[in-house]
Amino acid sequence: MAVTTPPVVAGGLGRSWRRRSAGLLLSLLALTALMAISVTIGSRAVAAEDILSAFGGSTDGFGPAAVAKRIPRTLLAVIVGAALSVSGAVMQGVTRNPLADPGILGINTGASLAVVIGIAHFSLTSASSMIWVAILGAGTTAVLVYILGSLGRGGATPLKLALAGVATGAALTSFINAVVLSRADIGDSVRSWQVGGVGGGSYASLQQVAPFLLIGFAICVLHARGLNSLALGDDLAAGLGERVVITRALASLGAVILCGAATAVTGPIGFVGLVVPHACRLLIGVDHRWLFPFSAVTGAALLTAADILGRLVSRPSELDVGIVTALLGAPVFIAIVRRQRMASL
Repeated sequence: MAVTTPPVVAGGLGRSWRRRSAGLLLSLLALTALMAISVTIGSRAVAAEDILSAFGGSTDGFGPAAVAKRIPRTLLAVIVGAALSVSGAVMQGVTRNPLADPGILGINTGASLAVVIGIAHFSLTSASSMIWVAILGAGTTAVLVYILGSLGRGGATPLKLALAGVATGAALTSFINAVVLSRADIGDSVRSWQVGGVGGGSYASLQQVAPFLLIGFAICVLHARGLNSLALGDDLAAGLGERVVITRALASLGAVILCGAATAVTGPIGFVGLVVPHACRLLIGVDHRWLFPFSAVTGAALLTAADILGRLVSRPSELDVGIVTALLGAPVFIAIVRRQRMASL
């Protein structure tokens, strides 16, 4: 006998799909508006005709020249915000830890240390080389943190992973300082990069980082269904036919690529990968097939908004976006920690 879906269930699923689609569309519209604001706002505002002139290829005068610089900066904020948010969503899904985040787990710091060592001792200068090195550093740190968090009884619990990440990040930060102090000639540039910002965005850096981010996004999206199975627990996921170890490893690889590549071009930017997936999960649920696009769009909007805010609060200079996200994300992190019922996903 044929099995039919009950009308109430079918209608509920349809309404859920429509609500999520409408929410995603509204998020895209908000991101578009923020991108337009980012292009027009800076140390000085520009007129609409300046924007049109800049898109037409003109860089004569302050307005068109300013717009020409702000366009790649805005695009960099968009793709890095999306990358860090999806990376955080994957890490939270892989570890079933709501506190998982490239910054809290020390992965950003591992990528930073690898880049600093490459600059100081191997004379790395090209962005593509730094991206490869950053991904290697991020991956090595991710493995180290997971091993440390798995020691002892109970395996890799959310609390142990968070503590291992914080401790590892603190140790790696000390190593970064030691490398920088021994090389006064690179100290200023490295310290500026470590703050995290998108002010140095250019079309060249976008072209170099885009292939890595596309690969990272593709890997994560392809394993969205697998992460849904992992959320049920390893034993049940394996019983459903999921290759638990392979799914966890490949999804983590995608997250590491996104985090490492983003860190290489902007420096370490914290809390985006923590705040955005957590907020999106509360709004649209735990289905990673929806969580990834929502996190990408929301993360892009958050980082773009943070960059705009950094330009407004300290005119005519600016506040780096890494500082703004830290100020915004720290209270959210404290709130998540205080919610004991979110000890695991």
